[in-house]
Amino acid sequence: MKRSFTALALLALPLFSLAQNAPRRTKPNTALLPAQANPAQRNAEAAKEVEGLERQRFAAQVSKDFTFLDKAFADDLVYTHSNGKQNNKTEYLQSIREGKSVYDKIDVENINVRAYNNGMTAVVNGQITIYQPNKPDGSPNVAHLKYVTVQVKTRRAGR
Repeated sequence: MKRSFTALALLALPLFSLAQNAPRRTKPNTALLPAQANPAQRNAEAAKEVEGLERQRFAAQVSKDFTFLDKAFADDLVYTHSNGKQNNKTEYLQSIREGKSVYDKIDVENINVRAYNNGMTAVVNGQITIYQPNKPDGSPNVAHLKYVTVQVKTRRAGR
């Protein structure tokens, strides 16, 4: 099972967003949690898992960990940059490879995860600070962003 991300735009806030797999009917993977776990427990565990994945994603964007990003991002990713420009998965990963999207550091200011559907879906919103290379005039290039992400747990091919 993997978690994938989806993009949402809200109130014209600069958003940092990702994409979701098309809805699929899949049987929840109850092996991740005890069989006796109730939906509230599954959602609570999923919220912890998703927060960890969000933090891993930010670290992967900084370190250019394309193996992690390729697995984490859904094939139908819609990544909306703070300037409103959108990329699909291939374009976004290529923008990091080519240095068009450069992240020196990403600080998570706050993160709020709400899990639903027995931990199969989560909505994340938070605030981050992105540090990028200095502007041509030498001044710092820092962006304070609010973002929304939707994660949907899906089965991997072959499982």
